[in-house]
Amino acid sequence: MIPPRHAKRLLHISRVLVRYRLDEIVRATHLYRPMRMMRPLARPRRATRDLPRGARLRLALEELGPIFVKFGQILSTRRDLLPLDIADELAKLQDEVKPFPGEVATAMIEHTLKRPVNELYAEFDPVPMASASIAQVHAARMNTGEDVVVKVLRPGVEGQIRRDVELLKHIARLAERYAPESRRLRPREVVAEFEKTIFDELDLQREGANFSQLRRNFEGSRLLYVPQVHWSHTSEDVLTLERIYGVPIDDIPTLKAAGANLKVLAERGVEIFYTQVFRDNFFHADMHPGNIFVDLTDPSDPHYIALDLGIVGTLTEEDQRYLADNFMAFFDQDYKRVAELHVESGWVPGGTRVDEFESAIRTVCEPNFAKPLSEISFGEVLMKLFRVARRFNMSVQPQLVLLQKTLLNIEGLGRELYPQLDLWTTARPVLERILREKRGPLNRLKEARRHLPRWLATAPDLPDLVHGYLEKAVRGELTWKLDPDSLQPLERRLRRESRHRVAAVAGATLLIAGELWYLLGPAGWEGIAPAAAGAFAGLACLWQAWRSD
Repeated sequence: MIPPRHAKRLLHISRVLVRYRLDEIVRATHLYRPMRMMRPLARPRRATRDLPRGARLRLALEELGPIFVKFGQILSTRRDLLPLDIADELAKLQDEVKPFPGEVATAMIEHTLKRPVNELYAEFDPVPMASASIAQVHAARMNTGEDVVVKVLRPGVEGQIRRDVELLKHIARLAERYAPESRRLRPREVVAEFEKTIFDELDLQREGANFSQLRRNFEGSRLLYVPQVHWSHTSEDVLTLERIYGVPIDDIPTLKAAGANLKVLAERGVEIFYTQVFRDNFFHADMHPGNIFVDLTDPSDPHYIALDLGIVGTLTEEDQRYLADNFMAFFDQDYKRVAELHVESGWVPGGTRVDEFESAIRTVCEPNFAKPLSEISFGEVLMKLFRVARRFNMSVQPQLVLLQKTLLNIEGLGRELYPQLDLWTTARPVLERILREKRGPLNRLKEARRHLPRWLATAPDLPDLVHGYLEKAVRGELTWKLDPDSLQPLERRLRRESRHRVAAVAGATLLIAGELWYLLGPAGWEGIAPAAAGAFAGLACLWQAWRSD
């Protein structure tokens, strides 16, 4: 049974769709079919009666609120999956949502920063430069002379989002209860992940911290420029950033007219993605065209500018490792390894036949290798992958939803910029280089040195802990709780991590011992030889630890 507050919201959504002559959506959606009686009561608005379908859809999403606008933004990046007239209109949702009055923005700034706007800024334009579903942006100038932009949270947005998230939660519960097949999609967990993400976006101080982190990650890089935060003029409701000047990534005519090297730009987009995900484990997860600009100071050497970091993503170390190995297996066309990794990670049930899963993956992926983006139908690939997922009971991984959304955005941008891009040959060397650096012996040595103080601090407690466990075992008080379905992956993981840690600790210890001997031991060859032997043995252990991954 749908609670009255949710029924009221569904009724409102139905009325809006009908008013904008989007009746086909109401007719196609089972949840709305009982509400078709609203059609005679919700006449189309006179002002929208003659508008094209794309404009009507955009206006309806704007009226329905931030979550629907977000959905439209995601759709707008997939021109290969939408008619062009609809894609063009939905692209306006990226920064052309109806603004709220400038005097409201001014009042919010003064309330949250506790000072008049004319004291905070030398100049402030009350007319917004851009307006989106969560906030809008105003041009300003600091008292010290720097040009900045001021992002102001849209008033009342939190209440609108909370209402629609509660509705999504209820629909997810109904789906799990009455549609058993939907449980594989884990709708409640997906909605919970979405809820966390979108409420994080409402905290502009958190977004400022995201800008600072990404700026550090790409300090001095020619790939990506990240604007600087003015923390003295930033709060939960207001964010003041360095103003940048560039060309929107989807303004292809301007980029071409300026002589921008679109091939380099597309390749750098791929490199930025892999660098953020696999080197830094901190990625921009809202990369629609309204949030990405291009610096054309040197058109032959263009680089990206990142905006709007309200949504960022991170992965667990385990998910990051499995994803990296999956990508490399795909690049090697090693579908058996892809299937094995899915079983090891628990993304498919433990009893899945690897040979059958391997065959299904090969059937979907093999025809698309060595093809440029322009010749790959990702809509068709996605539909085939969904069928494979359904056949093998592959469950949705809510923690990867942001990454999957980002991948779709990146692929859509690449298709627009340089359709001839060979995604496979471009991505493989980038990922290989990142993994070589990340898993190499020098990086392992840095990790060992970072962990060494903690290991040394906990070492004195180990005898007591071991003694306590042995006493419990003798008294029969030691119990184990194991999930039989996860025993094999757990055993493999423990064996691998045990080898890695023993080798890393031994390597770090031998290296440090060698250094101490060299510094404190006898002079000449009598001191150098043992130190060199210790260092060599330590590096050998670290090399073994690296190979164990």
